[in-house]
Amino acid sequence: MKVIHDQSTWPVWAKEKIHIVDPDPMWEEKGRQEKALLLKHLSRFGVTEVEHYGSTAIPNLPAKPVIDLMAKIDSFQLINEISLLLAQHNWNYVPPELDGRSWRRFFVKVLNDKRVAHLHIILEYEKRWDVQLLFRDLLRNNKQFTDQYASLKRELAKKYCNDREAYTKEKTEFIQCVLTQPNNGNNE
Repeated sequence: MKVIHDQSTWPVWAKEKIHIVDPDPMWEEKGRQEKALLLKHLSRFGVTEVEHYGSTAIPNLPAKPVIDLMAKIDSFQLINEISLLLAQHNWNYVPPELDGRSWRRFFVKVLNDKRVAHLHIILEYEKRWDVQLLFRDLLRNNKQFTDQYASLKRELAKKYCNDREAYTKEKTEFIQCVLTQPNNGNNE
């Protein structure tokens, strides 16, 4: 059961509208910088892998201007300590009861009341790690998929500009289609 929270108490960044922008060549560098910082901060907690994987990791793909990263960890036992450390670097912890996804721990990096990065801390055995990277790599290597996804994202951002959950859910069918293509669509 999803916990309903009073959105009137949420910070400004938690209620941001979905806005898709043209690709920015600096996203790749920003992803590298965030990855390096996260590895530096989180290595003491056993994190050895961080990946830039969202739409900003795919060249020429319009996206929300938010760098999506994921880090692999062996347990969530030290998440409170991680949260305290990351808070010193503008990361806000979204607890699982609010996030609604028990398989990850979610953080949002905020500057000037705007999201600039998301961090998904995922358990090392979680299959979503490989699936996320596969989807990223399939789009990086298939212009047709990238173009279709760009069109879908723009359409959904208009339709669900105030509903991040619906926006994300509506992309699922396309993602599953790409992931289940024969040869994963790499036969251009």
